[in-house]
Amino acid sequence: MFGRSCVCLLAFSFLVLLPVHGQSERADPGRDFELPNLPPASVPAPDPFETEFRRRWTISPPGTSGFPQLARAAGKIFSGTVTGIARRPASTGQSVEVVAVTFHVEQALRGTTPGEDLTISQWVGLWSSGQRYRVGEHVLLFLYPPSKLGLTSSVGGGMGRFAIDPRGRVLLSAQHISAFRTDPVLGGRSRVRLSDFAWAVRRASEEESVP
Repeated sequence: MFGRSCVCLLAFSFLVLLPVHGQSERADPGRDFELPNLPPASVPAPDPFETEFRRRWTISPPGTSGFPQLARAAGKIFSGTVTGIARRPASTGQSVEVVAVTFHVEQALRGTTPGEDLTISQWVGLWSSGQRYRVGEHVLLFLYPPSKLGLTSSVGGGMGRFAIDPRGRVLLSAQHISAFRTDPVLGGRSRVRLSDFAWAVRRASEEESVP
């Protein structure tokens, strides 16, 4: 009698401790808590000006000067000094986080006024990827017209950005020299007087107006 009771008790304990297959599946957090694969909300749509510029740059025939293309894509062209940098988080009026950069305009070549303090908004992702400025930096910029979000950046990344040396001359990088090698004003030059550079911009603008 005692032995039969022990056997029954052991059998009942075994059944209680045995895991139920269905319950084991439902407890798997990998199945129940998968998050939807949503794109980041803070990434703005591709800028049509940037897309078109890169497309035209890529299909340009070898030996063709890229300077008229650079000038054609720009809404603002100026030289100036960086006077302020501020990071602005996303808000109700601005759906993405931006970096606001203020320049004191010195030479206005298009879309700006000499002596004005111009503030632009650049998507923070570009800043993180290396398109940065520093207070006191002296630059000459070709900027895209503002996008629907009010954002802008230098045309073609580094192509639309030039350093200026202490003597006021525009410095061309190796990338610039290669791209502008057939330009009648800039071709083969690594340092250009600002007056000569302004003439190159005017010449490119005249070419743009010719059908």
